[in-house]
Amino acid sequence: MSPTRFLTGITTTGTPHLGNYVGSIRPSVAASRAPGVQSFYFLADYHALIKCDDPARIQRSTLEIAASWLAAGLDPERVTFYRQSDIPEIPELTWLLTCVTGKGLLNRAHAYKAAVDRNNAAGEDPDADVTAGLFMYPVLMGADILMFRAHKVPVGRDQIQHIEMARDMAQRFNHLYGEHLVPPEAAIEENVATLPGLDGRKMSKSYDNTIPLSTPRAQLHRLVAGIVTDSRAPGEPKEVEGSALFQIYQAFASEEETAALRQAYADGIAWGDAKQLLVERVEREIAPLRTRYEALIADPRRIEAILQAGAAKARAIATPFMRTLREAVGLRSLALGAVPAQPATKAAKAALPAFKQYRESDGKFYFKLVSPHGKVLLQSLAFDSPREAGQCIADLQQQGLEAATGRLAPVADATPGEIADALRALQSAAD
Repeated sequence: MSPTRFLTGITTTGTPHLGNYVGSIRPSVAASRAPGVQSFYFLADYHALIKCDDPARIQRSTLEIAASWLAAGLDPERVTFYRQSDIPEIPELTWLLTCVTGKGLLNRAHAYKAAVDRNNAAGEDPDADVTAGLFMYPVLMGADILMFRAHKVPVGRDQIQHIEMARDMAQRFNHLYGEHLVPPEAAIEENVATLPGLDGRKMSKSYDNTIPLSTPRAQLHRLVAGIVTDSRAPGEPKEVEGSALFQIYQAFASEEETAALRQAYADGIAWGDAKQLLVERVEREIAPLRTRYEALIADPRRIEAILQAGAAKARAIATPFMRTLREAVGLRSLALGAVPAQPATKAAKAALPAFKQYRESDGKFYFKLVSPHGKVLLQSLAFDSPREAGQCIADLQQQGLEAATGRLAPVADATPGEIADALRALQSAAD
C-alpha cells in the first residue's frame, strides 16, 4: 500500500513564537515521524507576498521559520522540506487551475469576503485595496496541495474551506482532462493547542502579544512577568478557567504537572510563583531547541543548502507530473507527430453524466450520479470522509455497479439501463 501523503505549509511573514510552536511546529514534527506517512513541509513565501511588501522581512522570516522547524527536530532526510518559490511548477499549476476555477467559487473565499465586508462597513468601494493576489490566494493554495497529490492537509476548522476549494478544483480539472489530480482531505486538528498571548487574546504578532520561540531566558522571564492576571492575593483560590498563564503552562506540561498546578491554583498560589513555574517549564523544553536554533541562524548557508536539497526532492515529483498535466490540457510539442483528432470540447464534456460530491448537515459525505439533463441516477449512502466517497466513485467508474454494493440508496425512477449507459459514457470519456 502506498503511503498517505501529508502536506503542511507556513507563511513567511513573521518571527515564530510559542503559539506557532505548540500549534504547528511541534505537532508537525511529531506527525512526520509516524510510520506509513510521506510528509511535505514548505515555506510559503509566495503566499507571504500577498500580506507583506517588505522584502527583508520575508527573507528574515524564511530563515527564522526554517531554523525553527529544523531545531524542533524536523528531519530533512525523512521528509520533503522546501521553499515554495523554488518549485516553478507550482505557479504553472496555479494557472492551469485558474482556467478551470469559477470566479463564483473565489467570491466565497473567507479572506476575500472579509475584506469586502470591511470596505462596505467603511463606505468604501467593495474591492478597495483588494489585490488579485488576495482574490487568487485559494488557487495558489490549491496548487500547493494538488502538485504533490497530498491525501491529507492538517488544518484548523477555520481553514477547511481552502481544502474544500482545492477538492473542487481537482474534481473540475479531472472532469475535463482525466483523473490526474487527487482531491485532498482536511485533517482537522482538534487537539492542537491555541495559546493565549500576554494580554489573554490569541497569541499573534498582529496583537504584539507574543513570546518569540528564540527568546533568551532573561527575556522570557520578563515577558511572562507581564502576563495579565487578576488581583487575587496570595492565599486566595484562583480560577484556571480563562487564565492565560495556566493555558500556556498546560500546553507544555504533562497531565501530572497540569494537575499539580490546578491544585496550586485552588490552594491560592501567588501569581509570582505561578509565573516562575511557567518560566521553568517552558525553559525546560525550549532551551535545547534554542541552542540548535541559534546555531542554525548563524549559518544561513547551511539552511539554504537544506532547502535546495529539499527543492530537488520536490521537483523530482513536480517536474514529471507537470509534464503529464501539460500533455493532458494540450500544451504539447508539435514535433512528436501528427496532431491528433481534436478532442471533445469543454461544452461536449460538460454534457456528460457527472458525479457530484457534497457534505450534508449531518457532517457525512455523499455523492450522486446526475445525467446531462439533471436527473439523479445514483444516490450514495453516507460516508465518514470525502476520500471514502471518492474511492466509491472510482470503483463505480472502473468496475461498474457491483463494486458499490451496499453503498448506494435506491433511486425510484432510474433504470438499470440508464445507469449502465451513464457509467459507460464516463468510462469512454476517460479513455
